[in-house]
Amino acid sequence: MFSALDVSTSGLVAQRVRMNAISGNLANISTTHNEKGERVPYKPRYVVFESDDSIGNNGSSGVKVSEVGIADVEPRMKYEPNHPEAIKEGPHEGYVTYPNINMMTEFTDAMEAARAYEANLGAIEITKDLENQTLRILA
Repeated sequence: MFSALDVSTSGLVAQRVRMNAISGNLANISTTHNEKGERVPYKPRYVVFESDDSIGNNGSSGVKVSEVGIADVEPRMKYEPNHPEAIKEGPHEGYVTYPNINMMTEFTDAMEAARAYEANLGAIEITKDLENQTLRILA
């Protein structure tokens, strides 16, 4: 039964990493420059999962984060000539570059991650109840 707890725990950890990436994307939705002050908008992060056969047994396996990638997407251009970060010259004069992050997609992903997290918590609770019932029967 302890492997069932390990499988669910691996799911909790993976979904927490996913939620951290999503919250970072939402927090930086209007970031126009990087930490060095260069006019490079934030690039959204995404999480890739893979099965972890070192967790679980009898055909079950856990999950782990194989990578937290950076999306290679073009920035979103918005015409705001009075913005301090607006491009001053060239064909994109007056435009500000923003991260290309879709808020609806991020919210949907966050909701899905929260539901998966809750499902893993539910599985842990059921496993604990089964272990308690087993101990009562054996005692």
